[in-house]
Amino acid sequence: MTTSFTPTGAGAGWAGGGVGTVGGRAAGADLGTSGIRTSGVAAAHERSATGTDVDLRTSYLGLDLRNPVVASAGPLSQTVEGVRELADGGVGAVVLYSLFEEQIRHEAARDVMLEELHEESFAESLTYFPTPPGGRDVLSRSYYSLVERAAAAVDVPVIASLNGSSIGTWTEAARAMQDAGAAAIELNIYLVPGDTNAGRDVEDAHVAILTSVKEAVTVPVAVKLSPFVSSLGELALRLAEAGADGLVMFNRFVQPDVDIEGLEVVSGLELSTPFEARLPRTWIAALRRRMSISLAGTTGVDTADDVVKYLLAGADVAMTTSSLVRRGPGYAHQLVDGLASWMSRKGFSSVTDVRGLLAVPTDVETTAYARAGYVSALEKAKRTYGPLVEDSEGGTPPFGAATTVGGTAPTDPQADPGQRATQVPPPHVDL
Repeated sequence: MTTSFTPTGAGAGWAGGGVGTVGGRAAGADLGTSGIRTSGVAAAHERSATGTDVDLRTSYLGLDLRNPVVASAGPLSQTVEGVRELADGGVGAVVLYSLFEEQIRHEAARDVMLEELHEESFAESLTYFPTPPGGRDVLSRSYYSLVERAAAAVDVPVIASLNGSSIGTWTEAARAMQDAGAAAIELNIYLVPGDTNAGRDVEDAHVAILTSVKEAVTVPVAVKLSPFVSSLGELALRLAEAGADGLVMFNRFVQPDVDIEGLEVVSGLELSTPFEARLPRTWIAALRRRMSISLAGTTGVDTADDVVKYLLAGADVAMTTSSLVRRGPGYAHQLVDGLASWMSRKGFSSVTDVRGLLAVPTDVETTAYARAGYVSALEKAKRTYGPLVEDSEGGTPPFGAATTVGGTAPTDPQADPGQRATQVPPPHVDL
């Protein structure tokens, strides 16, 4: 079996951050044996619905999971019934939908306003102190109630999620989530630098948010990252050193479109596709053997093949919402059974045997390794699309121009179909 992983252009930038080793572990090492906390969740040796007897157990954030398929934060986990359906559908854990920083700030601002309006009231009237419709902190309290009820309703870990971008509102909410019964907390740091902030300032904010939450809770904490930072490799290591129990790769920023008839920006969020998994897989493979904390891939999981690819790259779990939204919570069973079937066919007896087999080795010079993968990808493109040839003026044909393959003119009606004209990308395109 080939055990090399060749990151191409998308992953080449990780070496620029001066990546070192944090508790370096060999590929496939079981995180559950490295002193990380474990939960009381039962982790049975599973037999899949197809009758395949393999050990699908994994460890994520120190929690014992029955399998590595995790329902990521999304619309399916907004109710106790939804969480129960996900658990019955076969997932190893559930990440609840996110409580947003803006919701917490709104509640806090509303309470301050009400207090200021009535701070001059007579003492005899204090029992009259106004209560907002639905009670104080109705949004956050509703979320904490969901955490408590969901955790009691299912036999898989329930992970709470906080979404925000600034320091100040996380600590109290994180502690309340822990008190409600969350097995872990995922910090979804949705920080979109909208101006010319220095890259270091953005990365410092991530570390500061994590540090404040870790000081407030004892349950495991994962950080959900964006790939759009100046040095993702260095940031990952800084977060690991600051106490993160895991990293989730990656957050999908809303990327608006333009309505050219209405002359307006149109926002929206589309379900992910398998192609989008290439970037997080590349980074997971690059970081896996350089840190001992958990790594989760959370974009582009559509079939069992995508779960397998994440595990081979080094992920401890593969998270998905899009595939479950498309096909229903019960589709998780197909992802798990597909993973078990592949493992049996390839002769693997446990997830531990698979994890990190194709991770980037630690005994290579990382920048040269990435460049070698980049050049290899371009060479493969040349073999696939044909050589780039000069036109009659001595220049390179423009992108999309027809060129000859194998020396046969593209207009020759006798040419073999496999050697006719093809569309050739320019030499600078990253494939």
